[in-house]
Parts: sequence; structure tokens; C-alpha cells
Amino acid sequence: QEQLVESGGGLVQPGGSLRLSCAASKLYFDYYAIGWFRQAPGKEREAVSCISSSDNIVYYIESVEGRFTVSRDNAKNTVYLQMNSLKPEDTADYYCAAHFACSRYPGDFSFWGQGTQVTVSS
Repeated sequence: QEQLVESGGGLVQPGGSLRLSCAASKLYFDYYAIGWFRQAPGKEREAVSCISSSDNIVYYIESVEGRFTVSRDNAKNTVYLQMNSLKPEDTADYYCAAHFACSRYPGDFSFWGQGTQVTVSS
């Protein structure tokens, strides 16, 4: 069964950085766009970023533009989300998901990881 596993979350002070990883197995990774989503307590899951299978399409939500960078290493079946200048409002569970094309809608994505928690607090 296709599997995505996130890692790299943790507790960080405001202004700090984290790099999340999304490792895929049993997936034709090269063919899939990978999206990053987050869900804060009591809030709906929202799209954060996405990278297409060929790297030529990426997007970020406005609130993370300029602070987060998504990249992928197809040789390692891994997508990364570099998060800099973190703010308390970035606190959430972060998930990666796979779909044939980038989309901002969680329902479009076929495969999901279990999530990794990010807490930004002093």
C-alpha cells in the first residue's frame, strides 16, 4: 500500500526554522504532485504549499510566502518543506499528500501521511 511518512516537526521558538520531510514508499513518486497541508486545533485543514511532479509548478499560501520553501528529491522519494521565520500562527499538525496535480483542496488528494506536529512558542 502506498505510504507517505512525515518527519521533522517539533517545538521551535518564534523566528526559528524547521525542515519537514515527506518520504514516500510504494508510490510512483515521480508521477505525483505533493501537497503540504496543516490543521490547527479547532480549524479546518488548509493547503500550505504544493510542488508538481516536474518541479515546474509550486504554490504557497500568502501567509507563508517568502518564509517557506518546498522542494523535492525524486531520487530519494522525498519532498521537503523548509520553514523559516516561524510564527506562533504556524502552529499546527502538518500533513503531506499525493495527487496527480497540485490542488488546494484536500479532497483531491489520494494518499496522506500521518502528520507531524509543529509548535511555535516561546
